[in-house]
Amino acid sequence: MTAPSPSAPPFRDQRLPFAKRIDDLLGRLTLDEKVSLLHQFAPAVPRLGIAAFRTGQEALHGVAWMGPATVFPQAVGLGATWNPELVRRVGEAVSKEARAMRSRDDRVGLNVWSPTVNLLRHPLWGRNEEGYSEDPRLTSAIAVAYTRGLRGDHPVYWRTAPVLKHWLAHNNETARDTASSSVRPRVLHEYDLRAFRETVEAGTAAGVMPAYNLVNGRPNHVSPLLREQLRAWTDDDLLVCSDAGAPSNLVDSEHYFDTHEEATAAALLAGVDSFTDHGTDGRTIVARVHGALEQGLLTEADVDIAVRRQLSVRFRLGEFDPDHDPHTGTADFDTPAHRALARESAEQAIVLLGNDGLLPLAPDTRLAVVGLLADECKLDWYSGSLLHRSTPLEALYERFGAERVEFAEGVDRVRLRTSAGTFLHVPAPDDATEDAGAVRGAEGALDPALLAGRTDLPPLTTDVLGTELALADWGEGVLTLRAPDGRYLSVADDGRVRASADRPGGWVVQETFRLEPHGDGHLLRHLGTGRPVCVAADGVRVADGSGTDPEVFELVLAERGEEAVARVAARADAVLVVAGNDPHINGRETEDRTTLRLPAQQERLLRAARAANPRTVLALVSAYPYAFAPDALSAVLWTAHGGQAAGTALARVLAGDVSPAGRLPQTWYADDADLPGLLDYDVIGSRQTYQYFEGTPLFPFGHGLSYASFAYAELSADVTDGTVRVSCTVTNTGDVTADEVPQLYLRAVSPSAVRPRRELAAHGRITLAPGASARPVFEVPLAAFGFWDVAHGGWRVEPGPYELLVGASSEDVRLRTTVTLDGEPAAPRPVRERGLGAADFDEQSGIVIVDRTKVSGDAVTPGPAGTGELVYRDCDFGAGVGRVTVTVAGTGTVEVSLGGGAPLAVLALPAPGSGSGSGSGLYDYRTLGADFAAEGVRDLRLRLRGPLRLAHVGFSG
Repeated sequence: MTAPSPSAPPFRDQRLPFAKRIDDLLGRLTLDEKVSLLHQFAPAVPRLGIAAFRTGQEALHGVAWMGPATVFPQAVGLGATWNPELVRRVGEAVSKEARAMRSRDDRVGLNVWSPTVNLLRHPLWGRNEEGYSEDPRLTSAIAVAYTRGLRGDHPVYWRTAPVLKHWLAHNNETARDTASSSVRPRVLHEYDLRAFRETVEAGTAAGVMPAYNLVNGRPNHVSPLLREQLRAWTDDDLLVCSDAGAPSNLVDSEHYFDTHEEATAAALLAGVDSFTDHGTDGRTIVARVHGALEQGLLTEADVDIAVRRQLSVRFRLGEFDPDHDPHTGTADFDTPAHRALARESAEQAIVLLGNDGLLPLAPDTRLAVVGLLADECKLDWYSGSLLHRSTPLEALYERFGAERVEFAEGVDRVRLRTSAGTFLHVPAPDDATEDAGAVRGAEGALDPALLAGRTDLPPLTTDVLGTELALADWGEGVLTLRAPDGRYLSVADDGRVRASADRPGGWVVQETFRLEPHGDGHLLRHLGTGRPVCVAADGVRVADGSGTDPEVFELVLAERGEEAVARVAARADAVLVVAGNDPHINGRETEDRTTLRLPAQQERLLRAARAANPRTVLALVSAYPYAFAPDALSAVLWTAHGGQAAGTALARVLAGDVSPAGRLPQTWYADDADLPGLLDYDVIGSRQTYQYFEGTPLFPFGHGLSYASFAYAELSADVTDGTVRVSCTVTNTGDVTADEVPQLYLRAVSPSAVRPRRELAAHGRITLAPGASARPVFEVPLAAFGFWDVAHGGWRVEPGPYELLVGASSEDVRLRTTVTLDGEPAAPRPVRERGLGAADFDEQSGIVIVDRTKVSGDAVTPGPAGTGELVYRDCDFGAGVGRVTVTVAGTGTVEVSLGGGAPLAVLALPAPGSGSGSGSGLYDYRTLGADFAAEGVRDLRLRLRGPLRLAHVGFSG
């Protein structure tokens, strides 16, 4: 190692540990300089030779927003591979491309905001595409792998510094910045925290990003769990980066604090270290921090803690040691290896849901390829721009020969007639503008939401013939209209309608419309602006209040999509229907889905194909599950949007070049009626996910078929040294080489509390030639058999029998055995000594968990119905108690009973102003008491009525 020059300050001395170097640098920074570093876009400090730095480079499945890069399958697709080693290699490739891109564009950041480890609890969540699985162990296995690849394997210097999103219990876009997730302690510890914890404990994550929502009534950006849980899992300096605009939400939309100074101080004290707010302009955040300092809400020492964590990441990224950073010269970008990995990951992500033997297709098959996604390679909000592009149609032309493949997209061909009898017309662009700016986002943007639509093309006009447009209905009446040259109708900032977009996209999509019945025709409403389309003298535009009336259009249908589909399907040996979603429309960030069903237009296309040809294969290309009737189909496959090699991967699987081995990372429910409410986060109480769901799913968690068959045998299980060691023999009994994914589940046989029907303990992905066998070994720590015991506030492994189930999915169990474990027996709640935390219930009905104070603690309150019940099992009253006390705020009554009996005590909180002296605020708690007799071990039941908050119940006497 080269010694520093005698004049170099200690923070430049590579011989010193990072902690000492950070101490030195902190001591040299002024307070103003330190405060400036708290914003996402931290400015340079020229006098110390410190460069500018920004947190936040999106890299969910490839480097995003910064122009062309290798695009891998969506995160939910990577989860469907069930292959951590493959995902590690993907993370490695992404981080190498980030380094290579930064070497030529310093806007590319190395603090990457990925992966998303929110669990896919509810399939209608708009951001389903961003997560890995509904299961915490599968999610953490994939997240650890991806972050390990992003981090790199150097012991000191990180290739990139990954930040996990979005802390915590965040599965709704509906009211996402104001809704509160009510998360009981067992769900918190056994479900929502687990994926974060295992990834942080692996040492591969540099930090986390809090989510927009509230948990138990308190915004995640001021959550005590950041300190009590997250920072307790590791000795590393974790960097907590706020989500965009979330610091301002604390006042502006959530109204949790009265002033921004108070909110900013609370967030920083809770553990937020970098504030993402007001774009690239840090002045507002800097002013708020200074205001908090002046008001005594913060000290310089508080600022130092946050700055230290940010500097720790910068040192680990090698910023201060460019001559010693092993990643500095990384140039791997769009390499043959990365292209091959993109194809391999897309292939491994494909799940075969059903097959009557039609697949793989015979080489001489005459194939009809139909559907709205058949000739598409869709990107999502967190994709980079495509360097390479493969659609199913293109790949099938290449694989089977263009002469054997016939295509029908299935769009409706329409013209729009105005009230004057003319038709909408798409003018041809002139030569100078035809190709300019053809690909949205190709140039890269720190904030692609700010990319403007094109205004260099002529707006639509009207004439006597008009232009035939391709109409696609993406569900709920949301339409796109495409001109014959492939460009989508869009609206730019000037309000004019043009055929100008290569695809729908953007934060506010400008390429979607809705036809609304109006008189004898329809208004054409542009959804991005919310305004109807009108025909003006200077062209077609959206109404702007200038006096031009909205146009009433007649939809003139030239051809229905079903007609074209039926025509080509009837001529083919087999039909491939490629259906699914556009990731920018219906079900995306800011927008949850409302149903599991396919859009009606796509259902019609599927019916038309099946009616014309019974040998129909459905390939779903989507960011989330659907509900449909699979029985009438010869085969069904699902893949997430697979990135640049998606089409090639699908064609190779259809042709049998690759045997599919993806597995579902989440339950596919049969009907909307099977789903809980979107905002119901109680996976235990409402029986959510495969762990608790008691119905029959359309396809179960872990499901996926193969072109081979596999036999399972010789299951063994041993308990030694705190580990359950499970193994079995898996044999390929088919005639093709294929991967199998053996899955190990566990189940408590006689639990004292509600436990999962089964939960994933381990899995593997193995490749077997015909006739070959392997014996995977799963080592499961005894702690994995534990649950969060609310009676005592900690983890407990219950003694007794546990069933071990091995098979090909959560429902396809091939082998089972039972082991008996020692553990800690159940003990009654010591309520006489400790009382009851109100949120530590065993069962509830109509109850919502809320914040006890703005700083810490939980309380409970009745939900919208105004009443609720709580049950606390096995409360030990000892030789007897004679009095009960409740710590409550608000107004209403608390009824206390034993078992299912009548109330033995009723405690009433009078309304404010009744002369009782009670406070009226949410957090104005008081303690009320009443006579209450109980002895021995009994179940306690509380009924709450009215707008009160109950924090604690105590017993005495």
